[in-house]
Amino acid sequence: MKTKKMLSMAMAMSVAATSAFAGVTAFAEEEEDYVIKVGVICAMTGGSAIYGEGAQNAINMAVEEINASDSEYTIEILNGGNVADDAKDATEAVNAYNSLMAESPEAVVGSFFSTPTLAMAELAADDGMLLLATGATNVDVTLKGDTIFRNCFIDPFQGEMAAQFASEQGYTSAYVIYAKDDDYSNGLKDAFVESAEELGIEVLGVAECTTTDTDFTAQATNAVASGADFVFYPCFLDTVPLLVQQVRDAGFEGAIMGGDGWDGADTTGYEDYFDNCYFTNHYSSEDTSESVQNFVTKYTEAYGTDSLNACAALYYDAMYMLLQAAEDGGGSDTASLVAGMTEMEFSGVAGDIYLDENGDAIKPVVVNTYEEGQIKWLETIQPSA
Repeated sequence: MKTKKMLSMAMAMSVAATSAFAGVTAFAEEEEDYVIKVGVICAMTGGSAIYGEGAQNAINMAVEEINASDSEYTIEILNGGNVADDAKDATEAVNAYNSLMAESPEAVVGSFFSTPTLAMAELAADDGMLLLATGATNVDVTLKGDTIFRNCFIDPFQGEMAAQFASEQGYTSAYVIYAKDDDYSNGLKDAFVESAEELGIEVLGVAECTTTDTDFTAQATNAVASGADFVFYPCFLDTVPLLVQQVRDAGFEGAIMGGDGWDGADTTGYEDYFDNCYFTNHYSSEDTSESVQNFVTKYTEAYGTDSLNACAALYYDAMYMLLQAAEDGGGSDTASLVAGMTEMEFSGVAGDIYLDENGDAIKPVVVNTYEEGQIKWLETIQPSA
């Protein structure tokens, strides 16, 4: 597979060659307008709509800031300034993507979920469209094409860090429950199991569920019966409280951990069940860095804290990454943005990142826990050199 840098150079050379031979009229058509036209996609309905709410608020904030800054570039959000809804579904994501493509975007941002993003990545690769994923951690996302990037870590790293955390905390055996119908859950399960076994943690069982299940009685009973002291549940926020409650009610007293999909789970009425629970994430609102606290303060003043999640932080950063890509690549057109995004170094709310040769973000991972049902930052693990 060609590297992104080679593709970016080829695209830029093609644009330059076309302009050189097409005369004054063609040059005028290619003239830089300094407006980055962006289509944005996330789940705006369903059990994960809190992520879409955070995404919409965050891009509103970022675009307002960027367009009021002294940068020569501005950002225009297509679809009337609204985030297009993928409903956390591959078919809906494709529909949203095609709808946005009709408005001639120069970049598409999203989705926060692996399954819809994988479907869009196939199309974006064929179209030569820059797709910046903002939470889709499945390893295959950026392998779909040279114009696909992401500002989140990937499942192998997240799974490795979860297993490393379990090992460092002294847990020696694990039971895994995952959603068989979700790419994110499958990828994170595989990464955790592999890393756990390498670290000497015995995986005593792997149980399946689906993304719509609400009854985990059988899985919880089997987890307790296995004798494991650590349960790993890499699923999304809408089912997390039910799973945690039912595993605890079955008599499990060990640690329960998930991935970044736990962020934003409503623990109201379940607070006591979340003692000794943890999840990996992209950032913590308790980070004392200036960029994080400025973001948290401004977001909270405008929108409150209900949707102040990692999704919001990642979509906020995505707008600034596109701005930097335009400045570094020398234009707002897709080819220039791809060139600017290639091997980018970026510092944002969700940490300092480097985009590697696949377009994957090398960045820290945060481990959060709970106190009286409220999320609390525990530690930040830096990626190895």
